Amino acid sequence: MSTQPPIAARHKGFNRAEIVDRNFIEFVHNWRGAAQPTPHDDDAVLPGSALDARGFRELFESQLISRHLDLMARVLRVKNKVFYTIGSSGHEGNAMLARLTRHTDPAFLHYRSGAFMAERFRKLPGTDSSKLDPVMDSALSFAASKDDPASGGRHKVWGSKPLWVLPQTSTIASHLPKALGTAIAIEQARRIGHALPIPDDSIVICSFGDASSNHAAAQTAFNAAAWTAYQKLRAPVLFVCEDNGIGISVKTPADWISANYSGRRDLDYFYADGLDLAAGYSDVARAVEHCRRTRRPTFLHLRTTRVMGHAGTDFEIEWRSVEELVNVEASDPLLRSAAIALESGVYTPQALLELYEATRKRCFAAAEEADRRPKLESLAAVIAPLAPYTPAAVAAEAARVPDPAQRLAVFGGVDKLPEQQPPRHLALQINAALHDLLIKYPEALLFGEDVAQKGGVYTVTKGLFKAFTGKRVFNTLLDETMILGLAQGYANMGLLPMPEIQYLAYFHNACDQIRGEAASLQFFSNGQYRNPMLVRIAGLGYQRGFGGHFHNDNSITALRDIPGLVVGCPARGDDAATMLRTLMALAKVDGRVSVFLEPIALYMTKDLYAPGDGQWQFAYPALDQAMTLGEGRVYGAGDDLLMFTYGNGVPMSLRAARELEKQRGWKIRVVDLRWLVPLNAAYIAAQAKGAKRILIVDEGRHSAGVGEGVITALVEAGLGATPLARVVGADTYTPLAGAAFLVLPGEHDIVAAGLGLK
Repeated sequence: MSTQPPIAARHKGFNRAEIVDRNFIEFVHNWRGAAQPTPHDDDAVLPGSALDARGFRELFESQLISRHLDLMARVLRVKNKVFYTIGSSGHEGNAMLARLTRHTDPAFLHYRSGAFMAERFRKLPGTDSSKLDPVMDSALSFAASKDDPASGGRHKVWGSKPLWVLPQTSTIASHLPKALGTAIAIEQARRIGHALPIPDDSIVICSFGDASSNHAAAQTAFNAAAWTAYQKLRAPVLFVCEDNGIGISVKTPADWISANYSGRRDLDYFYADGLDLAAGYSDVARAVEHCRRTRRPTFLHLRTTRVMGHAGTDFEIEWRSVEELVNVEASDPLLRSAAIALESGVYTPQALLELYEATRKRCFAAAEEADRRPKLESLAAVIAPLAPYTPAAVAAEAARVPDPAQRLAVFGGVDKLPEQQPPRHLALQINAALHDLLIKYPEALLFGEDVAQKGGVYTVTKGLFKAFTGKRVFNTLLDETMILGLAQGYANMGLLPMPEIQYLAYFHNACDQIRGEAASLQFFSNGQYRNPMLVRIAGLGYQRGFGGHFHNDNSITALRDIPGLVVGCPARGDDAATMLRTLMALAKVDGRVSVFLEPIALYMTKDLYAPGDGQWQFAYPALDQAMTLGEGRVYGAGDDLLMFTYGNGVPMSLRAARELEKQRGWKIRVVDLRWLVPLNAAYIAAQAKGAKRILIVDEGRHSAGVGEGVITALVEAGLGATPLARVVGADTYTPLAGAAFLVLPGEHDIVAAGLGLK
């Protein structure tokens, strides 16, 4: 072994990237240690390691690629040729993880994964590997080129369809729940006989930083993983905590990761030194082998460091002492890899410096070429993968009928079929439609809190567990973040998940799993990956005898602000059935993420105008009928007053319209929008054209509600001069008992607003 110091000099200076670069060159140039004879056999194992010479050489080359991509980004960012400088320097040991896993093991990666990506490219079989270039692919992503094979220029992400690296934009830990969900989905698919797109014994890799391990999304994933393993269910996920001891500028307490995770039950802990390829390789291999063999959630604590700061704008010299920076830079894993290479004779100093400079030249050449490639230059190009919609294919799929024989078996005979029943209320029609969807789509799963044996809080899922067993209809732990993480995992594996969020208020706890993760995947993968799912959420107000804020939540603004999401809200049972068919077709055909917002207060509503009239019960629609996305339902034909509404507002508006017709003699038309996201502005304008007065009945809150979107559509269509009023809820939380109705619009408010329109 050499006696030389870990780095050649203690450099001061502002630009630490230059210093880290110089450290490596000086370290190799000044090498005076004794070298072993150059190995003649690439399969020869390095002294004191489980790693052979070929493996070490390739890992080291992957580390060098990662390092020079970072150095290139720092130089070219100031020339406006690169648009991302969060680097992987200090984390290059994650190349070992790529080498010891398969390219078909789905990977959800931390943003410091340059070496992992470079190494995983080697895993592609045969000629496939020659078609891809980790340097050029990365350079295109850094340059935001539309030729970027990961995101098409929409974001700097590590991602590759052939390599099963699903692109992540998370800088924290919101990808951990869906990584666990993917691992659970691998095992769930086997139980229901679903063919996986990857080998059955695959594992899921999920990397993150030590600071991110404290995030709520990380904690929920660790808890759910242990909860799953505790019940002897398989969840082959390898959580990789790349511990560099700091999160931007906040230091992680010494030994916090090992103290916090090494003793957790049902989260199997391993440690490996990611700063030393020779020492760390066998420990990483043990963790990977354990996860694949036992199918248990595994936590790999990988020691790393962070050199060159958090990003190009992080000038550490301003807030860390030179002595501290020098000590950190002395632990640079590339210096240790260089020492191993020189000590073992894998490289001579001259050959190593030539490789180092050749890699630099390769990265800069790729960056210059990437800068010349075309960028996204139109809005249409930017949003192309965001919300794919093929109307004809969706309509055909929605109209495709379930197998008749299976329907007879599930429903229990011809006389039990829903279409043979008298008109029914909303809850029963949703229930029948869910039965039909699970028959029609054998890859569909329905899950959430209390949905199985109990049949849901409002019995909407009653009977599904008995008909389809716990393999396809099952309860989850009480954790909305994990419910939506599971849904994404199932979707990744080609299943069609139908998760239930028990109440709209509970969705807000987990909103980012849809906003930042599920709904963004097609956009940031340029359509290569998708998260098809139909999320059922019970919500809105007007419950009597039960409620308060969490059970009468009328705040749907968070749903309206998610790009690419579809939100449908039925007011009656037949609409619910046809809407569900379309939503599931959108998931199946176009990979869309949608929310089916169920008005709780209308679940059991049977009457419209008077007790016992039964006018809010409807026949189950024919199996080949489906609702067109964006199409509303119109009641009446008058133009004296046009009312736009949805959900609970529909029966209220119909009753108010009858009263207004009595008092004013107007001919009134009521339009149930049905589709709340995206609002169909063209449809709204077409309905409003020629109306003498317009009234918007919005049961949501005054600010940022659906009503504002309707008004915008009208004004932008040039109809702003039409006399208009809005009846809407107050900007407040919902109180308990009868006071709840003081903050929501009522029929008397609708009548009064209508009378006020001249």
